[in-house]
Amino acid sequence: MIIGLTGSIASGKSTVSNMLKEMGFPIIDADIVARVVVEKGTRTLEMIKETFGPVVTHEDGALNREALGEIIFSNPSKRKQLNDIIHPAIRAEMLAQKEHLVQQNHPVIIMDIPLLFESRLQAFVDKILVVTVTEQTQLERLMARNGFTNEEAKLRIQSQLPLSVKEEGADAVIYNNGSIEETEQQLKKILGIWEQEN
Repeated sequence: MIIGLTGSIASGKSTVSNMLKEMGFPIIDADIVARVVVEKGTRTLEMIKETFGPVVTHEDGALNREALGEIIFSNPSKRKQLNDIIHPAIRAEMLAQKEHLVQQNHPVIIMDIPLLFESRLQAFVDKILVVTVTEQTQLERLMARNGFTNEEAKLRIQSQLPLSVKEEGADAVIYNNGSIEETEQQLKKILGIWEQEN
């Protein structure tokens, strides 16, 4: 069973991902994969350099994230160019890792994909688990965690698909408004139900 774990900024998805890790489940983390595919010497990094010029790499050949960020930040067409290079590479690497774990006979594999719905990767997984919070909790946590103003936090949250939409597309939802213990209880209950179904 492949479980797609997702949420939104400051919803507590990382907390749930860590719980799953502690329970011993193998986790394929899209954020880590996204860094791996653009490491020095990769074909993906070469393509980025060919597209955006040598300014996007440091002298040692590593990706210059700041320079690339400045190019794509206010330019949607450049951002799309970058996504068209990076996303297929991320998908291919995630699928390769999944195949590797399937061959090792892991009964449950977690794919931690923050932008699961935005990237339309629902077909990659058997079950979708969404970690959610109330809008107010999300706003307060983001402001506290990143030192954002109310406006800055709202802009970050609005740049993603609303949690309510993600909840509708989920097979199960964890409400992460309370304590860590309450979140863990919900997680264990959901996993128990899904394991019985299999």
